Amino acid sequence: MAKVICAGLGPGDPDLMSVRTARVLADARCVAYFRKAGRPGQARRIVEGLLHPQVQELAMEYPVTTELPVDSPDYNHQLARFYDDWAERLAAQPGEVVVLCEGDPFFYGSFMHLYLRLRGRVALEVIPGIPGMAGCWHATDEPITWGDDVMSVLPGTLGEDELTDHMRRADALVVMKIGRNLPKVRRALERAGRLDAAWLVERGTMPGERVLRLAEAAPDDCPYFAIVLVHGHGRRPEIGR
Repeated sequence: MAKVICAGLGPGDPDLMSVRTARVLADARCVAYFRKAGRPGQARRIVEGLLHPQVQELAMEYPVTTELPVDSPDYNHQLARFYDDWAERLAAQPGEVVVLCEGDPFFYGSFMHLYLRLRGRVALEVIPGIPGMAGCWHATDEPITWGDDVMSVLPGTLGEDELTDHMRRADALVVMKIGRNLPKVRRALERAGRLDAAWLVERGTMPGERVLRLAEAAPDDCPYFAIVLVHGHGRRPEIGR
């Protein structure tokens, strides 16, 4: 039976991947990773210099672009066929295949779609990774939650009204999938009265990391790898004197 291992790579800095993932990568003879057409892929960039010289590489190139709305039938159809096809190809690979995944594979990771298609057909192992959001809140040098704070993790793809509602009710906030959603996320935070406390972290733990107040960021100046944070301010025992 074929075996597929998904290796969580962590937030972006190769030094922050697990010892288990590093060992698996050193032994891998076949690796697969997601990327946009014509791009090297973030997962592949993280493992540069860590793979065997004769490793076989399988680049899984997404068939859709940001020009297609994520709720369109064509978008969903193309992605479903893409995951179906790659599940078949991975299952047919002889021996062991290591699939690279940024952050943690079970947290908004593309591998989840392959996992559901491969479960019960091949031997599967998933290696956890530090989520990208953890690397981002550490970049702000401020704890994200205190005491009884409630933290909400929101995808920026939600509608503006829904984002605003969640932002009003949560103590600490993590907003992912920013990119072209930044203007909408910013408007929602302003409506919720949270904009002044929000931070934008771009490329957290990676080369070119940038941390700034969201209110000071240009509305259209945001790369794909970016997260918006609002820190909680809950119960804090006083420091003894």
